[in-house]
Amino acid sequence: MNTATIGIDFGTTNSSIALVNSSGDVELAHFSELGVPTDSYRSLLYLEQVKERGINRLKSWSGPAGVEHYLSAEGNGRLMQSLKSFLSSRSLQTTEIFGRRHTFLSLIARILQDLRQKAEDQFGVRINAAVVGRPVQFVAAENEDDNQYAENRLKEALHAAGYESVDFELEPVAAARYYESTLDHDQLILIGDFGGGTSDFSLLRVGPGIRRRGRTAADLLGNAGIGLAGDAFDAKIVRHLVAPALGAGSEMRSMNKILPVPGWVYTKLERWHYLSFLKGRDVMEMLRGVQGHAMEPEKIKALIHLIKEDLGFRLHRAVQAVKCDLSYRSTATFQFSDGSVEIEAALDRNVFEGWIAEEIEKIQTCVDSLLSRSGARYEEVDAVFLTGGTSFVPAVRRIFETRFGGNKIRAGNEFTSVAHGLALKNSLNAPSSTAPGR
Repeated sequence: MNTATIGIDFGTTNSSIALVNSSGDVELAHFSELGVPTDSYRSLLYLEQVKERGINRLKSWSGPAGVEHYLSAEGNGRLMQSLKSFLSSRSLQTTEIFGRRHTFLSLIARILQDLRQKAEDQFGVRINAAVVGRPVQFVAAENEDDNQYAENRLKEALHAAGYESVDFELEPVAAARYYESTLDHDQLILIGDFGGGTSDFSLLRVGPGIRRRGRTAADLLGNAGIGLAGDAFDAKIVRHLVAPALGAGSEMRSMNKILPVPGWVYTKLERWHYLSFLKGRDVMEMLRGVQGHAMEPEKIKALIHLIKEDLGFRLHRAVQAVKCDLSYRSTATFQFSDGSVEIEAALDRNVFEGWIAEEIEKIQTCVDSLLSRSGARYEEVDAVFLTGGTSFVPAVRRIFETRFGGNKIRAGNEFTSVAHGLALKNSLNAPSSTAPGR
């Protein structure tokens, strides 16, 4: 069997794969999630303890298969999401699942191994190498040492998953290569790549003329990134709309005193990748004690049900659905129902934008800083290419419309442009991702 190199956009929420075929065309891998064709592979892992011949065995599924098993398992397993967000954390090395200790990297490697197998099955070649996207700034990384640590861990997981050769590329630079493939003239472009956990930007010159004369380090004017994006917006919806319905801000009686219900649980609830860690014996016992003393015990009961039944993925989908609706209309309705959890509330786009104002300001500052460091003026930028799901949020788009003008905004293949560009790296002379400004 022939061997090949694929491009892998391993995202916080979704992943995608692309390959340049023998004809020079880019092919995307396709998947099916709940019977619906998609180019995206959920970056999640579902684990379940199954008894076979009297012996408990741990089985795991990633991506669409993980979603299907999770939805049919009635809360008997453990769903792990947004694992990429932990790569920069030196404290998370192992975790306990059904009484067994597992390394963090082995869980990521399981997802990456499945992606490699899916690519081999679809493309009919043996995959022994990959060009892998990485953010400019990993989630929770405070300096370049943290970024390098996160990259090294991801590389170790890729090797464990069977990739013999691994090359990294900044995600916005990969998106720029995809955009460049659509051009018939040279441009100075700003790329905005918005994922689940990070927002990344690159300012660079691209086009057919630059490819012909050969790229130089000077073509990449700079990179910038910040460890927040779609998940941070989702967290605000959970904080202001979901958590109060589950008891956040309510009170309890304890030893003739009125005390607030512990707030740290709701902080964990805001981040999908922490939710599964709440399903421990100590936390559940604490919550049952709180329920017995709560002024609004039905809300704590709903919270316990959410955690016990591992409903994070379902809640995540409901939050993303209302966020998506607000991208196209001024008001939307949030709906979530399961067992004792029943939440329905109207949400106005202006209210939502007030919740995420701090995050929008940080993204604005990141973009302005990149332009300032590069020495480029806003009017010199020919086009702004926005990619990733969060790029649809109107408040995000206004950052660029007010600075560069709406006529310069470009979009397309928001969920697969990075994978497309990664696949092209070996077939085109790409701009260096280690130029000044990173």
